[in-house]
Amino acid sequence: MGLLSKKDSKLILDPLADNNPITIQVLGICSALAITAELEASIVMSISVLFVLGVGNVIISLIRNIIPSKIRIIVQLIVVAALVIIVDLVLKAFAYELSKTLSVFVGLIITNCIIMGRFEAFALGNGPWRSFLDGIGNAFGYGVILIIVGFFRELLGSGTLLGFPILGDPIEKTGLYAFGYENNGFMLLSPMALIVVGLIIWVQRSKNKALIED
Repeated sequence: MGLLSKKDSKLILDPLADNNPITIQVLGICSALAITAELEASIVMSISVLFVLGVGNVIISLIRNIIPSKIRIIVQLIVVAALVIIVDLVLKAFAYELSKTLSVFVGLIITNCIIMGRFEAFALGNGPWRSFLDGIGNAFGYGVILIIVGFFRELLGSGTLLGFPILGDPIEKTGLYAFGYENNGFMLLSPMALIVVGLIIWVQRSKNKALIED
């Protein structure tokens, strides 16, 4: 018998596709629009949400039976705020330039609908292990979309990935630029992130007729 049962495996796998928090539940769109102009920022934001949601779900699950129902939202906000502060301090200590790029968006993890939604919908009613799996599953689903959007926006908008030139040098006119290729500056604007997300939703739903019927 494997480490994960079939039921537990679905907690990780479903948010990657058929129950993706961004493309299906339409949550966490703000960060998908704001910080995906660079692949590095997309990856770091994904890791940050993975930490906050995975650990946060476990904490809420552990204390769910002692949280007064009237103040449960306040308790959840305190938990997620403490975890976000840890993330922010780690970024400032080890990746200061990137922390300035992400700036207020790291703080906005506190109000990310995905995190508060999983606290309410899952962690408050399940044990720590299943809550952890649910947390990392939804964080992975969120992160996959951010990384895909960041990949195409940086590649087509700047001709780079993680800051490294991929398509050639636009100044020296090498690589694709030698054939007249020009970077698409529109890809660096937030509306293009929404268009890329829309294309992902279209592809996903065209491959799964059940999603179209829903």
